[in-house]
Amino acid sequence: MQKNWYAVYTKPRCEKKVASLFTKRKIENFFPVNFRRIKSFRHIKILREPLFKSYVFVNTTLAEIDLLKQVSGVISILYWRGEPAVIKQDEIDAIKEFTRYYRYIELDRADVNIHDVARVVDSPSYSIKGNAFAVKNKTLKVSLPSLGYIMIAKIEDGNFFGSEVSYKANRLRIHNETGHR
Repeated sequence: MQKNWYAVYTKPRCEKKVASLFTKRKIENFFPVNFRRIKSFRHIKILREPLFKSYVFVNTTLAEIDLLKQVSGVISILYWRGEPAVIKQDEIDAIKEFTRYYRYIELDRADVNIHDVARVVDSPSYSIKGNAFAVKNKTLKVSLPSLGYIMIAKIEDGNFFGSEVSYKANRLRIHNETGHR
């Protein structure tokens, strides 16, 4: 049987525990982590927290879905129209790349359309081939249509031109709309 990525819904604040239990059972999983700044009176604290609250992504077959529900801390599987929702490999790759290179990621809700492809959000000043990313005003956005989210990160580096972004094992150069590098 073919393996697909599914989103497992966990009890609140149990994502890390569930991911480690999947790892112990040799079930491939992905638990994206985000950073958040908290300013207090005297200093700034940086916290690590789940990017998608109460979700762990699991790569498994449809026949093994019922076994996932038996893991401590798992409430359910994310469903779409009565079937377990399949998360596209491209979107999992985009989340992995995004969390590897950017901190302080924000999530915005978007319409869920499982048949859409990852697309450019807004009208970008700079864009990357494949329409998976959009860069505008030092903000990078990635649309995740099967999850119904848009990931947003502020870019701390001031220069976009000539920089390279790895996506799906391809090295892609950022160009402006006129095609100049």
